Amino acid sequence: MENDVKGHIAAIITVIIWASTFISTKVLLGDFLPIEILFIRFLLGLVVLLLVSPKILPFSSWKQEGYFALAGLFGVFLYYYLENVALTYTLAMNVGIIGSISPFVTALFSRFLLKEGKLKPLFILGFIFSIVGICFISLTGTLNVNPVGDGLAFLATFFWAGYSLVVKKVSQFGYSTIAVTQRIFIYGLAIMAPVFLYSIDGFDWTRLSEVKNVGNLLFLGIGASALCFVTWNFSVRQLGAVRAAIYIYSIPMLTTIASVILLGEELTVQAGIGILLTLFGLFLSEWPNIIAQKRIKNKSR
Repeated sequence: MENDVKGHIAAIITVIIWASTFISTKVLLGDFLPIEILFIRFLLGLVVLLLVSPKILPFSSWKQEGYFALAGLFGVFLYYYLENVALTYTLAMNVGIIGSISPFVTALFSRFLLKEGKLKPLFILGFIFSIVGICFISLTGTLNVNPVGDGLAFLATFFWAGYSLVVKKVSQFGYSTIAVTQRIFIYGLAIMAPVFLYSIDGFDWTRLSEVKNVGNLLFLGIGASALCFVTWNFSVRQLGAVRAAIYIYSIPMLTTIASVILLGEELTVQAGIGILLTLFGLFLSEWPNIIAQKRIKNKSR
């Protein structure tokens, strides 16, 4: 029971931090370019992971390195870069909600590209609900919403889906999660470095004299990119993947609440309906998996 409590606490900490990343990034965009935030964030995350586990994976084969590079390209660079750019155009709550459909896109990629799994009727119905919800969110009619930003956030989900499939392959190599994450971070930073150097004329260090900037960068780099990696894995180990995954559904709602309170973003009735439709669609699509996992767990007792 004590381990269960620790698992729940770890999961709560994780989703609160992940939900807040959109807010921190939105604040930092007032002084930093999207690529600057991204580069600093993952550089800090890599430093922390190297401090925790200094030993780096040795070279094994070019094929494995190719998978690591693809994971860095899709999951570290393109996904987060598109999200950061999207936040310059649209509301933080929009990016948080739209990003929550990544599991749908991952399942579609898995089915049609890898020919794995089947699309059950509830999954398709849930997907329809979520897409309709996103349409409600993106077409709220407020002056603060830009379809370009929502479109970039939607495009980002495709790269996260690609990242998820690549990481699934990487997990079969038998390396520790920390070692794999380090390698992926290294490739992601190497790939984004040319874009980073091309985008800036010079780095204005005076921006780091502001507490809010330093605090948000540390939060994204250490909290969201390093700490959450540990807390989430701990919660999954203590609670199981299904019980822990339930907490993920709270991230869009937490992001919306934080956006309204901290950023003063407007939550219209139409956007509220869109959020509920998206969350309902996510839950509906995952329901068969939840039931299946419960049956497996009951049989094992």
